[in-house]
Amino acid sequence: MNKAQFVLEVQKQLGAATSKATAERATDAVLAAVKRGLRRDKEVSLVGFGVFAVAARPARRGFNPHTKKPMTIRAMKTVRFKAGSELRAVT
Repeated sequence: MNKAQFVLEVQKQLGAATSKATAERATDAVLAAVKRGLRRDKEVSLVGFGVFAVAARPARRGFNPHTKKPMTIRAMKTVRFKAGSELRAVT
């Protein structure tokens, strides 16, 4: 499911009176809130759905796939997601 399909699903959930633009604004607001929560608190927990958390990846050795030369991949922060019990029951 891509973002356009997701917005249509949100529109269906909100009802026939909801426009596509309103559903898209609602979707964008939720995504922005998750981003702000990760920046500020390093974790966003949605009970039953799951937990988004910032995780640190250490520097590691790898190789350039074109030249096959070894290289160091820098340390970075990434976002991890752990599914909640209700979401796991769906899959």
